[in-house]
Amino acid sequence: MASPTVAANAYANFAKLMERGGLEKTGSPVAGPSFGELVKDAVGSVMEVGKKSDAQTMAMASGKANVMDVVTAVADTDVAVSTLVSVRDRVIQAYEDIMKMPI
Repeated sequence: MASPTVAANAYANFAKLMERGGLEKTGSPVAGPSFGELVKDAVGSVMEVGKKSDAQTMAMASGKANVMDVVTAVADTDVAVSTLVSVRDRVIQAYEDIMKMPI
């Protein structure tokens, strides 16, 4: 289950990504990141969280880490993977809906 802190961090990261694709002060649109870049960044961040979780697990196995740190890292990885899977499912559903539209 996601904690409020994890959700707040996710919203903040999303806001940072979207700032690049906002409007200039003049009101004209700014070329933001492409959808592919957003997906690549999301997958990269999930991989980074997974690597941190693995490092914490290995540190605990060698007696250098606290159990709470490992549990927190694993929970963060679970939230990141669940979010990525949910987004993937939504993208697939949107694609299927588009394919069902008459031309």
